[in-house]
Amino acid sequence: METGRSRDSPLLALGIESTAHTFGVGVVDEKGRILSNVSSVYRGPGGIHPREAARHHCETAAETIRKALEVSGKDFSQLNLISFSMGPGLGPCLRTGATAARALSTYYKLPLVGVNHCVAHIEVARMQTGARDPVVLYVSGGNTQIIAFDAGRYRVFGETLDISVGNCLDAFAREVGITGGGPAVEELAERGERYIPLPYVVKGMDLSFSGLLSEAIRKVGMGERLEDVCYSLQETAFAALVEVTERALAHTEKGEVVLTGGVASNRRLREMLELMCRDQGASFYVPPQEFCVDNGAMIAWTGILAFKHGAVTKIEESAVRQRWRTDEVEIPWRK
Repeated sequence: METGRSRDSPLLALGIESTAHTFGVGVVDEKGRILSNVSSVYRGPGGIHPREAARHHCETAAETIRKALEVSGKDFSQLNLISFSMGPGLGPCLRTGATAARALSTYYKLPLVGVNHCVAHIEVARMQTGARDPVVLYVSGGNTQIIAFDAGRYRVFGETLDISVGNCLDAFAREVGITGGGPAVEELAERGERYIPLPYVVKGMDLSFSGLLSEAIRKVGMGERLEDVCYSLQETAFAALVEVTERALAHTEKGEVVLTGGVASNRRLREMLELMCRDQGASFYVPPQEFCVDNGAMIAWTGILAFKHGAVTKIEESAVRQRWRTDEVEIPWRK
């Protein structure tokens, strides 16, 4: 199906992202031109409540899709496919986006492509930075993985064994009464004056942050200066991330590191990774923040890559996959 496409016009995809707090819609063409990237973000008290987030997505989906098309200057007759985040993520949120994608695909008779959310983060980061074959440190509220491409798939060389680093920072902020989550912890950490020893847990190539979180909360309860605990929490967590990334870089013998995910905005984490890459003679890249956080453009772009290599998701096979691992996805567009 090539709806609305002339022989010389590039493929055009609409992508829907809905794995967690963001309902994002992007319109992208096969040359990597991002024509629109519009999001509506659920913000509830005490973190993400899946059913409430899904309700938010239901209420904002039509308007977000309409706005994304308006900004792009395109309409459904010019699209060639609909792609959506099929997983991993929160079930109610994923199902909301998938339902919208199925409805659009069926009504407008457009091919449907289910996309892995984590792979989409990697592909939009590569497209935006020009990195060709990087080690990827993917850090967000839901994920912490060190990833590199090998033998047809993105392989996970290390990951969290419990909570993600983004969850660790956000949960710490909630527990000690800091408004603003991880970014607020970062601001306080910049005023830290003393390092307080905290649990540093690296097991082989994997990481653990739950003990670090518990001890940091306990230190605040013991009367330690909040700025010092924030500083120590960041330094400990980020040192572990840099250690495992550096080992993956050495093991794979790649020459690039890409940092992506919501936590990629943290200035201290960027600084530590940049110093490590400089020592190792590797190039360091971070996409623009708009493409580090969850967004529809990354889903549209990855949908195009998959579609060009024959991937189409049948409606009856489009059920969401809450635990769809990065390393389960075949990557035919990379050799």
